[in-house]
Amino acid sequence: MAGWLRSLVGALLLLEVAAALSFRHHRYEEMVQALFRVQSLCPFITRIYSIGRSVEGRHLYVLEFSDYPGIHEPLEPEFKYVGNMHGNEVLGRELLLQLSEFLCEEYRRRNERITRLIHDTRIHIMPSMNPDGYEVAAKQGPDSNGYLTGRNNANGVDLNRNFPDLNTLMYYSGEISGPNHHIPLPDNWKSQVEPETLAVIQWISSYNFVLSANLHGGAVVANYPYDKSQDQRFRSHRRTVNTPTPDDKLFQKLAKTYSYAHSWMHRGWNCGDYFADGITNGASWYSLSKGMQDFNYLYTNCFEITLELSCNKFPPKEDLERQWMANREALVAFIEEVHQGIKGIVSDNNNNGIAGAVISVQGISHDVTSGDMGDYFRLLLPGTYTVTASAEGYQPQTVTTTVGPAAPSLVHFQLKQDVVRKPPERKASGTRTNNKALQKKVVPRATRRGTQR
Repeated sequence: MAGWLRSLVGALLLLEVAAALSFRHHRYEEMVQALFRVQSLCPFITRIYSIGRSVEGRHLYVLEFSDYPGIHEPLEPEFKYVGNMHGNEVLGRELLLQLSEFLCEEYRRRNERITRLIHDTRIHIMPSMNPDGYEVAAKQGPDSNGYLTGRNNANGVDLNRNFPDLNTLMYYSGEISGPNHHIPLPDNWKSQVEPETLAVIQWISSYNFVLSANLHGGAVVANYPYDKSQDQRFRSHRRTVNTPTPDDKLFQKLAKTYSYAHSWMHRGWNCGDYFADGITNGASWYSLSKGMQDFNYLYTNCFEITLELSCNKFPPKEDLERQWMANREALVAFIEEVHQGIKGIVSDNNNNGIAGAVISVQGISHDVTSGDMGDYFRLLLPGTYTVTASAEGYQPQTVTTTVGPAAPSLVHFQLKQDVVRKPPERKASGTRTNNKALQKKVVPRATRRGTQR
């Protein structure tokens, strides 16, 4: 009897999985049901949360995969995928639903690669950043969908042109030897962004994301920062000027990881365009202002690329299975790229983690910072690097380390507190000393260095 029941349960599970993996377009309610179905099938490794609501009140749901859902484990990197930023570019939305079901099912099957990935990575998947725009596009469907129908949010705003323009601030600060990382937001930024954009900014400010991709359609290419050209004299949307980041070679490697794992992206010729190796610098393609991938790089620790995945923005359901098979390996391989470079913990003499410590790599003018627990992650290509950790009130520490191709190197820092000389006591004769001015004079310069950030 027990064996018969086990066979019946197994057959029902196979039927359930087969139904879950059907290839079709999902309207908002169906998308939500698909996410909660995955969560119910894999309750111990998943969590669903909302980062906010769209203009029309739809939740912006995220499905998280982790061996400890809802908890950041020290030295475990945070990764994210964001789909459907443009409402009528729908393939990414469906691919991320398929990926969610795939990760769950392969974990249940004890697939060693997927199990290790989920145990070693905290993965966040947002299938739709623009659910309102999707509903507009879906009403027309694949056959009669206009090129721009549903692209914007319910307020008619292109969300990938809606983030604070930190590029202009960075290009200006570069002329005056200012930072090109963790650039502060303008004072009035909240009044200039849409609810969906605000939710994403607050989201990426709350998690110490290391690597990310946002999924688009209309071309087939892996696009990496910068998206906005530094040449401010030209305002044309189609102006093409290669504008690399300080991490240009690393970004090229990340983009190639996806393009070469994809069935045909790496071939270059797609949708009437040619991109060598299936990758492009964003500004070299065309200059884009206020985009999400540049914002991630300039405001947070996150390295993000943009994946253009289909010539047809709204492909018919008959094409979804072929697209899934073309992208499945690439989606998994790109997540694995979060495990490279160096990582470690910045602590004090009492082994307490130091949050907000700055990790600088000699020769690369782009820093990252440690998270709330003091752990940091710095993506790097294989090679030998000189790395410095610094924090206000502490003496900086510099080490030389070698990064290999297989896994991140562990590089921990333990910083010593700066010793500040006390000002001299007042003289017995009663002569008054300006203690405030004196303290300012004798405090070592190193203790004030971090206040400019």
